[in-house]
Amino acid sequence: MSDLTLILLAAGNSTRFEPKVKKQWLRVNHQPLWHFVTNEFEKLNLFSKIIITGHPDEVEYMKSFIDHTIVKGGQTRQASLKNALACVKTPYVMVSDVARACPPKELISRLIESKDKADSIVPVLNMSDTLTFNGENIDREKLKRIQTPQLCKTEALKNALETEVEYTDESSAIIAAGFTRAEVAGDEDAHKLTQVSDMKKIPCLSPASTDTLVGNGFDVHAFEYGRSMFLGGVEIDSPFGFKAHSDGDVAIHSLIDALLGAAGMGDIGTLFPDNNDEYKNIDSKILLKECVRRLHNCGFVIINVDITIIAETPRLSNYKAKIRSTLAEILEIETFLCNVKATTTEKLGFTGRKEGVAVQSSASLKYLNWTNL
Repeated sequence: MSDLTLILLAAGNSTRFEPKVKKQWLRVNHQPLWHFVTNEFEKLNLFSKIIITGHPDEVEYMKSFIDHTIVKGGQTRQASLKNALACVKTPYVMVSDVARACPPKELISRLIESKDKADSIVPVLNMSDTLTFNGENIDREKLKRIQTPQLCKTEALKNALETEVEYTDESSAIIAAGFTRAEVAGDEDAHKLTQVSDMKKIPCLSPASTDTLVGNGFDVHAFEYGRSMFLGGVEIDSPFGFKAHSDGDVAIHSLIDALLGAAGMGDIGTLFPDNNDEYKNIDSKILLKECVRRLHNCGFVIINVDITIIAETPRLSNYKAKIRSTLAEILEIETFLCNVKATTTEKLGFTGRKEGVAVQSSASLKYLNWTNL
């Protein structure tokens, strides 16, 4: 049994990254970057346990990709690390950011071989360029670039992080707490993804798959007198609305399910449970906007959607264009890529008896092509 646990940090918001996608969700073929990096470390067969931190909104989705331990991240990198450390039982822990996408095997070996030399082992690179600060030259021999992964004695790192001071890496906290740090040679190939331009410096990453992902959604709501009716984000002139926990917009609910289905993110009840008072009478356009935000964050681009509203009443011929433009704006696609149809069941079934409305939707997605960023 290995005495070493790996922690991979993937809970960040990518505030320095320009596209809407979070960098940990950029795709390598079909794999999100965090999944790809996890698999690369797993192939080394060096770790007793692998722990990945994820944004609280994304943890359940991440669990559909992998069997390793996934814990909720905090507001900061350090808070996320502390959450993960609570699950570490081995005497040593290696910590890496998934943005350090392709750490060389030789670098990992150097860290492990030196694990008993200090409380924290770090890879470092020398500076080769002339450096200045406030117009004065700096002796570059005294400056080092510290990389990740870093290997620490678990108890030392846990103790070092019992502070309100925020550190940018593990070894800084180790040193500040009075523990020791040792250096091994770093590697220029262990480049960190911070800006869009960094993608060209990580040649081990293959492009995202160009496959189209398709999902379907279906929803039904009964009529209820005394409520306003909303369909596709548009208020409909009607003496009744829908019986529902939210505003009952059955078209948007069906569409959300289609989008989540294409992404493999579950269903609307998972994201917006109908027993949560936060969503009581909520405008369903807000739910759709949140769904779109999550899709974009996780590396998806919406291609098109197709919606069929099945209703004997109300008549929707005068509303379809408005529904179409309203939804297209929220989905951030061209209007012609958002198709809206209305039909009846020829007076058959509950819709034919004018008891409610059913909506069937389909949606297609693709992965963001990061090679064009």
